[in-house]
Amino acid sequence: MIEVYIDGGSAGDPGPSGAGVFINNNGSLIRKAIPLPAMSNHEAEFHALLEALAICKEQQFRIISVRTDSQILNSALEKEYAKKEQFRVLLEKALHMMEKDFDYVFVKWIPSKQNKEADQLAKKAIRLSMEKFND
Repeated sequence: MIEVYIDGGSAGDPGPSGAGVFINNNGSLIRKAIPLPAMSNHEAEFHALLEALAICKEQQFRIISVRTDSQILNSALEKEYAKKEQFRVLLEKALHMMEKDFDYVFVKWIPSKQNKEADQLAKKAIRLSMEKFND
């Protein structure tokens, strides 16, 4: 099973944001730092999931295990519901992708200390976002 670690973050609330995606495909590693425009930290977490799903689809991975340290994202996925409208739109897009593009997607909450690779990538993406969107 493909292990997918995701993290989103922002420098401010809202502020310049970024998504980190770390994928381990049986030792073959994919690392992506994706700069995002200004948004909340929680919104960046949903974007990190969407970015990860897009990468996995592009790689033609069919069975993936997504690990997140965001309890809000994990809860939204488990309940298939998000209270805030901006999260609901992103959640619906993610759920649609998970159903349409994959055979099986397992989502698991993990503590932050187990998500260091994705966290570092998200922080790098925030720095890139500050450069990209502040020009």
